[in-house]
Amino acid sequence: MTRTKIMGILNVTPDSFSDGGKYNTVESAVQRAEEMIAEGVDIIDIGGISTRPGYEEITVDEEMQRVIPVVKALTKLDVKLSVDTYRSEVAEAVMDLGVEMINDQWAGIYDERIFDVVAKYHGEIVFDA
Repeated sequence: MTRTKIMGILNVTPDSFSDGGKYNTVESAVQRAEEMIAEGVDIIDIGGISTRPGYEEITVDEEMQRVIPVVKALTKLDVKLSVDTYRSEVAEAVMDLGVEMINDQWAGIYDERIFDVVAKYHGEIVFDA
């Protein structure tokens, strides 16, 4: 039997409901990722856009500016990476950097092209429904 995988959440947003922007610098994000790895996580899910009630919409460029530097830094660690996004452009950019999994809270409803991107990279996709 295979072991259940544990996913740690790393929000790199200034307005996250769960961590209040504690990890919105590359340095603090890497430090938290290292802590989670030491605690036994198998996957780190990086979120660059808040989904809290009343969240403010940001542009694709803003989301990429938050996520890509962190992804680049974390690819050096021995852990599987996931990115929480519903945008195919962001998914393409991070999968091109080595991210293996996309966590789409909208399950493809917002941007159905995300399926093609994940398939192109032979990645995995998680849906929240």
